[in-house]
Amino acid sequence: MTKPIAFGSLLLLTTALVPPALAQSDPATSSAPSATATPSATAPQGAAQSADAAAAPQEDTPQDQVDVSTPGGDVGGDIVVVGRYIPEPVRATPEIVSVLSSADIARTGEGDIAGALQRVTGLSVVGNGFVFVRGLGDRYSLALLNGSPLPSPEPLRRVVPLDIFPTSVIASSLVQKSYSANYPGEFGGGVINLTTIAIPKETFFNVGTSLSGNSETTARLGYTYDGSDLDFLGFDNGLRDFPKGLSDAVRSGTLASRPLAERQAFAAGLVNAQTSLLQRNSDIPANFASDVSFGTSSDLPDGRIGIIAAAGYSSTWRTRNIRQQFSADPNLAGINTDRQTVITDNRVVVNGLLGVGAEFGEHKLRWTNLYIRDTVKQGRLSVGYTDSIGGAEPVANPDFYGTPPVIEQNTNWFERQLINTQLVGEFKFGDLSVDLRGAYANTQRESPYERTFVYTYNSGVNDYINSLTSSGGQEASIAFSDLSEDLYSGAADVSYSVPGARRIVLSGGYAYTKTQRQSSRYLLSYIASSTLPLTVAQERPDYLISDYNIYNYGIGLRDDSGAQGAALYTADLEINAGYGQAEIEIVDGLRLTGGVRYEDATQSVTTGGATEETNLSNNYWLPSATVTWNFAPDWQFRVAGSKTIARPQFRELARQIYQDFEADREFRGNPALRDSELLNAEARFEWYWGRDQRVSLAGFYKKIDNPIEQVSFLASGAQLSTGFANAPEATLYGAELEVQKYVPLQGLGAWFESKRLVLIGNYTYTQSELKIDNSAVIGPNGEAVTANVLFRDGQPLTGQSDHIANVQIGLEDTDRLLQFTVLGNYSSERVTSRGLNSVQQPDIIEKPGFRLDLVMRAGTDFMGIPVEFKAEARNLTRTKYQEFQRSGANRVDINRYELGRSFSLGATVKF
Repeated sequence: MTKPIAFGSLLLLTTALVPPALAQSDPATSSAPSATATPSATAPQGAAQSADAAAAPQEDTPQDQVDVSTPGGDVGGDIVVVGRYIPEPVRATPEIVSVLSSADIARTGEGDIAGALQRVTGLSVVGNGFVFVRGLGDRYSLALLNGSPLPSPEPLRRVVPLDIFPTSVIASSLVQKSYSANYPGEFGGGVINLTTIAIPKETFFNVGTSLSGNSETTARLGYTYDGSDLDFLGFDNGLRDFPKGLSDAVRSGTLASRPLAERQAFAAGLVNAQTSLLQRNSDIPANFASDVSFGTSSDLPDGRIGIIAAAGYSSTWRTRNIRQQFSADPNLAGINTDRQTVITDNRVVVNGLLGVGAEFGEHKLRWTNLYIRDTVKQGRLSVGYTDSIGGAEPVANPDFYGTPPVIEQNTNWFERQLINTQLVGEFKFGDLSVDLRGAYANTQRESPYERTFVYTYNSGVNDYINSLTSSGGQEASIAFSDLSEDLYSGAADVSYSVPGARRIVLSGGYAYTKTQRQSSRYLLSYIASSTLPLTVAQERPDYLISDYNIYNYGIGLRDDSGAQGAALYTADLEINAGYGQAEIEIVDGLRLTGGVRYEDATQSVTTGGATEETNLSNNYWLPSATVTWNFAPDWQFRVAGSKTIARPQFRELARQIYQDFEADREFRGNPALRDSELLNAEARFEWYWGRDQRVSLAGFYKKIDNPIEQVSFLASGAQLSTGFANAPEATLYGAELEVQKYVPLQGLGAWFESKRLVLIGNYTYTQSELKIDNSAVIGPNGEAVTANVLFRDGQPLTGQSDHIANVQIGLEDTDRLLQFTVLGNYSSERVTSRGLNSVQQPDIIEKPGFRLDLVMRAGTDFMGIPVEFKAEARNLTRTKYQEFQRSGANRVDINRYELGRSFSLGATVKF
């Protein structure tokens, strides 16, 4: 049931409301065979075996093969077990990697790749699917699809949010933490390479569906609005289009000179009630997801050809009842803003994959087409106190007894879309291998009809009013944002295996990428030319800006885009790169992989109508080397070193406001940012005592020149904003421990004969600190200051947790699909942004805490048709989301809300 929000009386927002429900359910990924026969769901990888069998040299079997497509020929090509005393893919690779096969991904029960990857040693997921490697921000993570770069549909990020990739289309996910020259030079924490399913081993047709809910959202109070008839599909039917006449006037900068009558007509021409009437919904629906996948292959005279098609749809709801505070005091002694904000997101994800693969002898062709559309329809209502509005006092009562002076309503629509097509050819001519890759990708982010209404309490009439005069904090505004980015990439890699008793592989290649972006954001305000009667100022939003009021009280539109930074910017990045690399077996058990990459890049960001521009032109030599010593049959030691870079991203360079719907905070760019340069070192011991069983211990160190950090500052209207600045230097070091063990349960009874325990755990300890001096830097709002004004020596890098730990304890059947897994995840506190730099405040801290999940998967036959069932319970610990500042006994909650527990039931039918 939905009801319009009444502004004539204060809404009590005390109902507990909620967190992220499951982003997406998944049919088990392992149900779709991969090109190289990844382990099937009915026979999990690494089936139990005797200790003698595990220690013996292993033959190359289909279960040993994980389909991974990366640049670099033999050096970076498919990971296949080939050597003596090498019982699994991770050990066979020349670099330090983690590999999730389809079976590994399915065991986690996650519906998207971001969720599955957070179980990998040293990885954590922050916000809306952004993967941090070893505590380094997403700017230091590189995402590839089948070895080709991906653009991000998020304008604030370099890396694509990985929670938009359903696990049903992914054959494997490789995380490489040590740099090698065949990868792009923008490499800090690691590279994440996703490989899509190529040629199926046999024909399959799967249909899956799931239903889920969350204790803080489902059947609870939330806020919604009508929108268009197609919103439930994640598409707008044209209702939110930017009207052409208004668009032309705004883009040409002539709106202010238009007569009032024309500006009134523009205001009346905007869609009103469907986009501005926020309504209470006391029964938020459950989450629903469904997907279908199909694959088949045919034999050819000298090979095979196959096709894979997959499509998915999910609709999830999340309500967050957030406490939001702000203090301008350096010791946080007083609260300047204190609000309770309820946000309801309806997130719809639609995805499709069409892939064609062919094998001709030793040659492989892969044509992959991917479409992902991720839409969030958001209703937001906030009440509280702020001392920036007309004499209102700082919060005196944190529990909101009495009448808060401010109420703000927002209705938003965020579209993110990714279209990617790529062609990969992997050719082998005896000892010579040639890889050719070409790709085109387009990403878009549109946010039309971002509506904001702010009312203040008037004690004279004992009600909230909005006089549309831009005074006393009252306002009514609408914004239109549009971003489009094209990415063209091509690469050629050649490798040659030198004949001889010892393995020597020489490789080299060339890569080209060109990225072009155009982004605009236009903010328009409703302004009354005369004072509104109080009876009109008290009206709810859709009545307030009705055609009647527009024409009777002289309400027109004003262009306020300039006050929000650049309304328009264009950006371009062009990279030419070449590399040479060699893998050499020096003596028995000792390998050296070394190379160097040269990158020449030009990057520009131009803001329309503004004088601030960015033009960066840099070239780098980026060496890398890894030494692997197989000093005993089951033991291995690796040492790696490299130099890499991290470029500032387009959005970080452009002075255009951006509202992050996940953090509920605004960001602005800094045109003065420079490239960061990294020196990386790592050492690792690995012990493999059986197939899929291992212990590894690693230490790592990074030195970063000019790291880019997030810094908070006060924008106009005392609004807390986040910007970016280069710190002089930072160091990061730490250690990783990973253990994986299978325990056969034979001998405990007939039921246990085919059962085994799965014990997987990893822990990462990380420390980082900024090295700060009094050198000059450009701050987030354009001011030239010394570095010690923005940063304090010894502060940790943003996004870095000291401790990250994952535990998986499972029971599974090796003869059929039956798995029960307990998953625990812990991340310690991490900095999300520097405190207010003007008063040297404490940092803003996020506390992820500990979460416990349960996943059960079981397969059975129903009337002769295989069916897989899956049940999930997430966040059983009821961990809260907490983002805050702390100074002594004083604490300010930037964002704090309940996440709640999530439960899901799903089934996949396999025809």
